[in-house]
Amino acid sequence: MKEAKEGNTVKVNYTGKLDNGMIFDSSKGKEPLKFTIGEHHVIPGFEDAIVGMHEGENKTIHIKADDAYGKHHKELVIEVEKIRIPKDIDVKLGQQLQINSENGEVTNVVVAAVNDTTVTLDANHPLAGKDLNFDIELAKIV
Repeated sequence: MKEAKEGNTVKVNYTGKLDNGMIFDSSKGKEPLKFTIGEHHVIPGFEDAIVGMHEGENKTIHIKADDAYGKHHKELVIEVEKIRIPKDIDVKLGQQLQINSENGEVTNVVVAAVNDTTVTLDANHPLAGKDLNFDIELAKIV
């Protein structure tokens, strides 16, 4: 039976959950996730878990934050005055926005807090600082 190794393109069915059981992503009802092992298109802990699996094999894995989206960095959270937000944007908690730096670089942020005078924006990945759990099935080695 073929075993997944670096350089193989694989198709994987998965369900991703936080430690509290909340599902944050799943391939159910979609095409399996397709990637090539070693090209680093998925988080390191996920890719590492596929190595050595056989087609049709299932497993559940736990990935520490450092092997997923990394630590949550406080320096990527900023508070801005609400008057600096364009008036046509109705800012809401959890909303995703893009901000432009002075050098023209675009950064994706999430609205982490809103009050009468300020808006807190978080440029961390939404799953940064969180341990992740995946139920995975190696559907196919292409």
